[in-house]
Amino acid sequence: MKVGIVMGSKSDYEVVLRVEKILDSFGVDYVTRIISAHRTPSVAEEFASGAEQEGFEVIIAVAGKAAHLGGVIAAYTPIPVIGLPVKSSTLDGLDSLLSIVQMPKGVPVATVAIDGAENAGLLAVQILSVKYDELRDRMKAYKENMEREIIKIDAEFQNGH
Repeated sequence: MKVGIVMGSKSDYEVVLRVEKILDSFGVDYVTRIISAHRTPSVAEEFASGAEQEGFEVIIAVAGKAAHLGGVIAAYTPIPVIGLPVKSSTLDGLDSLLSIVQMPKGVPVATVAIDGAENAGLLAVQILSVKYDELRDRMKAYKENMEREIIKIDAEFQNGH
Protein backbone atom coordinates (compact mmCIF):
# COMPACT_ATOMS: atom_id res chain seq x y z
CA MET A 1 0.00 0.00 0.00
CA LYS A 2 1.53 3.24 -1.15
CA VAL A 3 0.33 6.83 -1.34
CA GLY A 4 1.83 9.54 -3.52
CA ILE A 5 1.87 12.99 -1.95
CA VAL A 6 2.55 15.85 -4.32
CA MET A 7 2.76 19.47 -3.28
CA GLY A 8 2.90 22.44 -5.57
CA SER A 9 5.53 24.26 -3.53
CA LYS A 10 7.98 23.57 -0.72
CA SER A 11 6.04 26.12 1.34
CA ASP A 12 3.19 23.55 1.51
CA TYR A 13 5.38 21.11 3.46
CA GLU A 14 4.19 22.33 6.87
CA VAL A 15 0.72 21.03 5.92
CA VAL A 16 2.11 17.88 4.27
CA LEU A 17 3.92 16.92 7.50
CA ARG A 18 0.50 16.39 9.11
CA VAL A 19 -0.55 14.09 6.24
CA GLU A 20 2.65 12.10 6.64
CA LYS A 21 2.06 11.78 10.40
CA ILE A 22 -1.37 10.21 9.80
CA LEU A 23 -0.02 7.82 7.17
CA ASP A 24 2.86 6.86 9.48
CA SER A 25 0.43 6.13 12.31
CA PHE A 26 -1.43 3.66 10.06
CA GLY A 27 1.74 2.09 8.64
CA VAL A 28 1.09 3.32 5.09
CA ASP A 29 4.08 3.90 2.83
CA TYR A 30 4.28 7.15 0.91
CA VAL A 31 6.49 9.18 -1.36
CA THR A 32 6.40 12.99 -1.15
CA ARG A 33 7.30 15.14 -4.13
CA ILE A 34 7.31 18.83 -5.08
CA ILE A 35 5.61 19.13 -8.46
CA SER A 36 4.01 22.29 -9.78
CA ALA A 37 1.07 22.07 -12.17
CA HIS A 38 2.09 25.41 -13.66
CA ARG A 39 5.88 25.52 -13.39
CA THR A 40 6.68 21.85 -14.07
CA PRO A 41 3.69 20.57 -16.09
CA SER A 42 5.71 17.92 -17.91
CA VAL A 43 6.91 16.52 -14.56
CA ALA A 44 3.30 16.48 -13.30
CA GLU A 45 2.22 14.57 -16.42
CA GLU A 46 5.10 12.12 -16.11
CA PHE A 47 4.42 11.50 -12.40
CA ALA A 48 0.69 10.98 -12.90
CA SER A 49 1.06 8.85 -16.01
CA GLY A 50 3.52 6.55 -14.26
CA ALA A 51 1.83 6.50 -10.84
CA GLU A 52 0.06 3.19 -11.34
CA GLN A 53 3.25 1.47 -12.51
CA GLU A 54 5.10 2.94 -9.50
CA GLY A 55 2.64 1.20 -7.19
CA PHE A 56 0.71 4.24 -5.97
CA GLU A 57 -2.89 3.44 -5.02
CA VAL A 58 -3.99 6.92 -3.91
CA ILE A 59 -2.51 10.34 -4.62
CA ILE A 60 -2.88 13.37 -2.37
CA ALA A 61 -2.34 16.65 -4.23
CA VAL A 62 -1.56 19.60 -1.96
CA ALA A 63 -1.71 23.07 -3.46
CA GLY A 64 -2.56 26.69 -2.77
CA LYS A 65 -3.69 29.71 -4.78
CA ALA A 66 -4.60 28.59 -8.33
CA ALA A 67 -4.56 24.99 -7.09
CA HIS A 68 -4.72 23.00 -10.31
CA LEU A 69 -2.32 20.26 -9.25
CA GLY A 70 -4.99 17.72 -8.27
CA GLY A 71 -6.88 18.20 -11.50
CA VAL A 72 -3.78 17.88 -13.64
CA ILE A 73 -2.77 14.71 -11.80
CA ALA A 74 -6.31 13.29 -12.07
CA ALA A 75 -6.35 13.96 -15.81
CA TYR A 76 -3.44 11.56 -16.34
CA THR A 77 -4.21 8.69 -13.94
CA PRO A 78 -7.05 6.30 -13.05
CA ILE A 79 -5.86 6.32 -9.41
CA PRO A 80 -8.05 8.19 -6.87
CA VAL A 81 -6.83 11.73 -6.23
CA ILE A 82 -7.51 13.67 -3.04
CA GLY A 83 -7.13 17.44 -3.27
CA LEU A 84 -5.87 19.24 -0.19
CA PRO A 85 -6.28 23.02 -0.54
CA VAL A 86 -3.73 25.12 1.33
CA LYS A 87 -4.52 28.44 2.94
CA SER A 88 -2.91 31.10 0.78
CA SER A 89 -1.95 34.60 1.76
CA THR A 90 -4.53 36.35 -0.39
CA LEU A 91 -7.95 34.77 0.05
CA ASP A 92 -7.41 32.56 3.14
CA GLY A 93 -7.47 29.42 0.98
CA LEU A 94 -10.85 29.99 -0.60
CA ASP A 95 -9.13 30.36 -3.98
CA SER A 96 -7.40 27.01 -3.43
CA LEU A 97 -10.60 25.29 -2.33
CA LEU A 98 -12.59 26.50 -5.31
CA SER A 99 -9.78 25.61 -7.73
CA ILE A 100 -9.78 22.03 -6.45
CA VAL A 101 -13.47 21.39 -5.87
CA GLN A 102 -14.75 22.76 -9.20
CA MET A 103 -13.51 19.92 -11.40
CA PRO A 104 -15.14 19.28 -14.76
CA LYS A 105 -17.25 16.18 -15.37
CA GLY A 106 -15.09 13.12 -15.91
CA VAL A 107 -12.10 14.31 -13.87
CA PRO A 108 -13.04 13.78 -10.21
CA VAL A 109 -10.87 14.98 -7.35
CA ALA A 110 -12.06 14.29 -3.82
CA THR A 111 -11.55 17.44 -1.78
CA VAL A 112 -11.01 17.99 1.94
CA ALA A 113 -11.12 21.21 3.94
CA ILE A 114 -8.61 24.03 3.62
CA ASP A 115 -5.47 22.85 5.46
CA GLY A 116 -7.37 19.62 6.24
CA ALA A 117 -4.22 17.50 6.21
CA GLU A 118 -5.40 14.96 8.76
CA ASN A 119 -8.60 14.28 6.83
CA ALA A 120 -6.66 13.91 3.57
CA GLY A 121 -4.50 11.25 5.22
CA LEU A 122 -7.50 9.55 6.80
CA LEU A 123 -9.43 9.55 3.52
CA ALA A 124 -6.45 7.94 1.79
CA VAL A 125 -6.40 5.26 4.50
CA GLN A 126 -10.14 4.67 4.09
CA ILE A 127 -9.77 4.31 0.32
CA LEU A 128 -6.94 1.83 0.82
CA SER A 129 -8.98 -0.05 3.45
CA VAL A 130 -11.28 -1.29 0.69
CA LYS A 131 -8.39 -3.52 -0.38
CA TYR A 132 -6.44 -3.94 2.87
CA ASP A 133 -8.41 -5.44 5.77
CA GLU A 134 -5.72 -4.54 8.31
CA LEU A 135 -6.21 -0.86 7.46
CA ARG A 136 -9.95 -1.21 7.91
CA ASP A 137 -9.34 -2.73 11.35
CA ARG A 138 -6.95 0.11 12.25
CA MET A 139 -9.48 2.67 11.03
CA LYS A 140 -12.20 1.12 13.20
CA ALA A 141 -9.84 1.24 16.19
CA TYR A 142 -8.95 4.87 15.38
CA LYS A 143 -12.64 5.85 15.35
CA GLU A 144 -13.34 3.95 18.56
CA ASN A 145 -10.40 5.67 20.25
CA MET A 146 -11.58 9.06 18.99
CA GLU A 147 -15.02 8.36 20.46
CA ARG A 148 -13.50 7.36 23.83
CA GLU A 149 -11.41 10.54 23.89
CA ILE A 150 -14.41 12.79 23.24
CA ILE A 151 -16.49 10.98 25.89
CA LYS A 152 -13.61 11.46 28.36
CA ILE A 153 -13.29 15.16 27.50
CA ASP A 154 -17.04 15.61 27.86
CA ALA A 155 -17.04 13.94 31.28
CA GLU A 156 -14.14 16.14 32.44
CA PHE A 157 -15.94 19.20 31.10
CA GLN A 158 -19.20 18.27 32.84
CA ASN A 159 -17.38 17.71 36.15
CA GLY A 160 -15.49 20.97 35.98
CA HIS A 161 -18.20 23.21 34.63
